[in-house]
Amino acid sequence: MQQSGIRLRNRLNYLTYLAVLITFAVVIHTVEAALPLPMPVPGVRLGLANIITLLTLIMFGLRSGLLIAIVRSILGSLFVGGLFGFGFWLSITAGITSCLAMALILLLEKKGLVSLISVSVLGAAIHNLTQLGLASLIIANPDLLIGYYPLLLLLSVPTGIFTGITANFLEGVTRRMFEKSSAGPVR
Repeated sequence: MQQSGIRLRNRLNYLTYLAVLITFAVVIHTVEAALPLPMPVPGVRLGLANIITLLTLIMFGLRSGLLIAIVRSILGSLFVGGLFGFGFWLSITAGITSCLAMALILLLEKKGLVSLISVSVLGAAIHNLTQLGLASLIIANPDLLIGYYPLLLLLSVPTGIFTGITANFLEGVTRRMFEKSSAGPVR
C-alpha cells in the first residue's frame, strides 16, 4: 500500500512539474511572439520556448517533450490569436519535427558522442528547415526555401547555442529541485 502511495506522489510531482514546464513554454512563446525583433526574414523568432522542450526531453523523455511542443503551440497560438492559422501549422509541425530530431540526437549525447549544445543547434536547424519547407509547400514557392534557409541556418547556430547552454543550466537546477522533493524524474 505504501508503494502505491509513493508512486502516486511521484506521479503527482511529475504532473506538477510538467504543468509548470508547459506554463513556462507558453509564456515564453507568447512573449516572444509579441516582441518586434528586427530580423532579416519575416516572421522569424529566436525560438526561446525550445529551451523548455529540450529541458523536458532531457528530464522526462520523448513523450513529455512532444507534449510540451504540442501544447505550447496550441496554447501559444490561441493566446497570440492565430489558432489554426498559417503560423500555428508552421509552429506545431516544426516543434514536433525538431523534438523528434533532438530526441534522436540525445541518444548520442548520452553516450558522450555529441554535446547538448550540438543537440540544440541541430534542433534549431531542423525547426527552421521544417518551417521553411512547409511554408514553401503551402505558398507553392520553392525559391523561399532556397533563398532563406542559408540565412536561417546561420541564425540557428547562436540561438541553438543559447538554448543548449540554458537547458543545461536549467537541468542542474531542476535536478536539485527533484532531489529536495525526492520525486525524481519519471519516464
